[in-house]
Amino acid sequence: MKDFVDGTAFNAEQGNRARKLFAAVVLAALDDAIADDKKYGNGPEQIARWARSRDGREVLSCAGVDPNERVVEGLMEFVSKGVRTSVALSREESERRHAAAQAEAA
Repeated sequence: MKDFVDGTAFNAEQGNRARKLFAAVVLAALDDAIADDKKYGNGPEQIARWARSRDGREVLSCAGVDPNERVVEGLMEFVSKGVRTSVALSREESERRHAAAQAEAA
């Protein structure tokens, strides 16, 4: 029975790794769309086209994101803001840590 539990844990770990890999592909697609927006002015349309495509829907699903129209609109809004994903994620993490530190201090 122990082998079965270990196998299940291994499969869950592999699933998490795969999800993170696909999430990285989504972030790269966002960064590409932001670059297109700065260069050509069509970034939101590009990310929407990708997210609605068969490949885009598959990648979003594998990343753990439901590829519905609300998500597509959110991706378009993110691209239109023009903030690279690495900057947005680091700022978000920084704000989260700051809020946690303030909560501890209170």
